[in-house]
Amino acid sequence: MYSFGSGILIGTRTDIAEATPVNFGLVQEVTIEESASVKEIYGQYQYPLVSARGTIKTTGKAKVARISGLAFANLFYGVTPAAGQLATSFAEAGTVPSNSPYTVSVANAATFADDDGVVYASTGLPLTKVASSPASGQYSVSAGVYTFASSDAEKAVLTSYTYTLTGSGQKLTITNPLLGTSPTFQALFYTTFQGQAISLKLNNCISSKLSFQTKLEDFTMPEFDFSCFADSSGNIMTWSFAEVS
Repeated sequence: MYSFGSGILIGTRTDIAEATPVNFGLVQEVTIEESASVKEIYGQYQYPLVSARGTIKTTGKAKVARISGLAFANLFYGVTPAAGQLATSFAEAGTVPSNSPYTVSVANAATFADDDGVVYASTGLPLTKVASSPASGQYSVSAGVYTFASSDAEKAVLTSYTYTLTGSGQKLTITNPLLGTSPTFQALFYTTFQGQAISLKLNNCISSKLSFQTKLEDFTMPEFDFSCFADSSGNIMTWSFAEVS
């Protein structure tokens, strides 16, 4: 039989009850690797006289095209997503008034969280943040209201900041857990080609790496690395093939 394409990969937590299966998200590549150590005994000759296989390490890697907060939460962090976002407004346009007060209230001042800088729109040069009473080229901020110097009146500025958004999205708050704390999950890989299916069930897995990389003129494709170990019954995996060959 032949196999073509990346298939699908679904993870289901094994350390909590009634876990919801989660699709890793449009997998582009899946790699399953079995690596065994081999011990050998030599005599006076070049080749070993006896060889024996020792421990086996099973690892997997999945590169995905769809970013899933639920997959991040379940398969790597072991947390429950919360509703809402810590949203970002980047380079929001504004103009310093011509008369006092020389203040600019950002669009999301009511739910303002953190300041991320101000630049002049005409030059891109940054202004310097101060606690109060800004001079030329400086600003101060309180609860989403930015104050500028009178000498910067009528100048266009671009403001970046974060704010809370409760009406949409989800967020993951990651705390510092104790050593050894980690979510475990069962992974199911499935692919089919010309009516012939291959499936692989990995009974117990733990994720060792989550990679999130961006690139100019390309899509972001997170990667999950994981390793597999025995479940409570001593089972590791089940390979299934549609054709007897």
